[in-house]
Amino acid sequence: MNDKVPMIDVRHISKFFGSVIALSDVSMNVYAGEVMCLLGDNGAGKSTLIKALSGVHKPSEGEYYVEGEAVDFDSPRDALTRGIATVYQDLAMIPLMSIARNFFLGSEPTKGKSIFKRFDTAFADRVAREEMAKMGIDVRDPSQAVGTLSGGERQSVAIARAVYFGAKSLILDEPTAALGVKQAGTVLRYIAQARSRDLAVIFITHNPHHAYAVGDRFTILKRGRTFGTFTREELSREEMVRMMSGADELDALSHELEEFAREDALKDDGGLSDVEQALAQSLEESEEMFSQEEDE
Repeated sequence: MNDKVPMIDVRHISKFFGSVIALSDVSMNVYAGEVMCLLGDNGAGKSTLIKALSGVHKPSEGEYYVEGEAVDFDSPRDALTRGIATVYQDLAMIPLMSIARNFFLGSEPTKGKSIFKRFDTAFADRVAREEMAKMGIDVRDPSQAVGTLSGGERQSVAIARAVYFGAKSLILDEPTAALGVKQAGTVLRYIAQARSRDLAVIFITHNPHHAYAVGDRFTILKRGRTFGTFTREELSREEMVRMMSGADELDALSHELEEFAREDALKDDGGLSDVEQALAQSLEESEEMFSQEEDE
């Protein structure tokens, strides 16, 4: 895979908002037919990196290459013209409109001329059904409201739409974040389908289990910096979790949970936890104070 030119390649990019360092010296790349997972907890810098890749933000420092050519995007439209499509969490869909209408939202096919020009419903329905079928989804009625679909099915509409309009690289912003287990599995299957169609996929998530299910390589972000990029052979799921959250924080949490367990054991034995003992002592002192005031 390394002998090919990456579809997206960013080198040592940083992004500053005044004195705030949102990204610092981040490098990553993704090849066609590959799922690159970008992982990090909330506040790690994932959203800023997405916006830098999709043309929303200009990097303050660093270099950005698309298919080996240096680029400097001024807007998301510039990124789209280079085949980079971003599917955000809100999906940019209108729930009350049909699947076909949402599929062509902003690029509506028409028929007729002049004042008789109108939306070509038959063409839109046919293309939406065919493109969804390529992703392994059987749409019975493209005219049904997209709001009647499950979260996973809506994600599939957004992915199929991006592919149809010429995406070579697909950036998915937390597509499984608000989904249940079954729906998340559906979306992960669509991501694998996109990879099999030779797209370069950047899958942004804070869930290491979802990333490990479909990812080929993994880039870990924490507080705007990257720990590097790893293959599945180089990084176990457990190591991934520790890198995302930090070993020190996990160790501290482990000690805290052990303390809770000891306190629960005391309660089970009829004893009181430290908090309960402090509360009981405070209540006793209050009762003594009030009783003294009454005696006086």
